[in-house]
Amino acid sequence: MTLGVHADKNYLRYEIRNRDKLIKASMMKTSEIGLIQYIENILVIEKRITTICIAFAGQVKDGLILSSPYVVVDQKAIREYFKTKYKIHFFIENDMNCAVLAEAQAYRSSNVCALYLSNYLELGVFTSGTFIEGANSIATQLGHIPYKETPFGCSCGKSNCIGLFVSEIGLGKWKSYYDIDDSLTLKDLKNSNKSNEKKIYDEFLKGLFHAIGTTITLFNPEVLVLGGSIFMNNSDLRDIVVSRIQDYTMPSALANLKIQNTKIQNVALDGAFLLKDYDV
Repeated sequence: MTLGVHADKNYLRYEIRNRDKLIKASMMKTSEIGLIQYIENILVIEKRITTICIAFAGQVKDGLILSSPYVVVDQKAIREYFKTKYKIHFFIENDMNCAVLAEAQAYRSSNVCALYLSNYLELGVFTSGTFIEGANSIATQLGHIPYKETPFGCSCGKSNCIGLFVSEIGLGKWKSYYDIDDSLTLKDLKNSNKSNEKKIYDEFLKGLFHAIGTTITLFNPEVLVLGGSIFMNNSDLRDIVVSRIQDYTMPSALANLKIQNTKIQNVALDGAFLLKDYDV
């Protein structure tokens, strides 16, 4: 049996599958337990697990956790730890890489970009059948490309990241800056007749077009998949992107490009299960 885990900012989710059949699933808050203990608690009960696959919200390279901003991890060499202690097959990869792997399988394409927009602006790139990761596994950090100066800072230490315009956290910062009700949704901002509220929405769109145009220009995907809570809660956003994106990228990069909303509910977890069949 295979244990799949998605370790993200808010929750640790797991599923146990046997030949793609779901056997068991559960979740708990990330703040309640460390990742190692979480997995070991499962292994104590589920003795037939032979493979572990993890989608991890942080930097991962060659089975090592390089950075863990949200999840408590007391063993950086996590793959070696589990392989040595439990004699088990172990795979771990960044959760956006897992997500784009699942999207690539769904669209049967070896050239896919997955752009997800929730708390953060995130990107996974699968091109010519492989991930783009970089020397320190921080490539494709789309939310941190330089864009425009802002009156506040990003978690990376800069104040000009595009994610400060295009993310739930960024929208929240602008609402606070203009002393606007934080409960206003993107739809509320779009339909508002107040200048600052409308300005936040307009700047969000410009930033989104710039981010997507940059993605298409740099990586020339066959499929661009849009996901995350912002796209999920704003059903018109994909159509707006499709209608305007020709102004933000080369025409040749748009040839035969499919721009779709994701259809996978637990995409990072689904992608984690694919790691055992992908040579990472």
